Amino acid sequence: MAVKLQAKRNARLRKKLRTDEFQELGFDVAWVFNADVSEEQIDAIVDQFIDEVIEPNQLGFSGEGHKAWEGLVCTQQLGKCTEAHRAAVEAFFAKQPVSELKVSELFDLWWG
Repeated sequence: MAVKLQAKRNARLRKKLRTDEFQELGFDVAWVFNADVSEEQIDAIVDQFIDEVIEPNQLGFSGEGHKAWEGLVCTQQLGKCTEAHRAAVEAFFAKQPVSELKVSELFDLWWG
């Protein structure tokens, strides 16, 4: 019966519920800067992350930290992050002085 109810939802309701074509996917990211990284380096690396990965891919990043950071990556507009977005984040931090990098699987931002 749940399948029948799902099939009967019109586009307005699907959009309101953020399901089907209106589903939004994102992922969590966390990392720890190495002990020898200065405050200035932290600021520069986070700015570089935004400039080189987040903005060019039209993503959004909401996060915080000092030496240990954690945050959420999603799209700037209604949409879905992809495996390529996850890979871009992992590749960026692989070249940085960080440890304990964790990039979660994609999940539904509204229902995940």
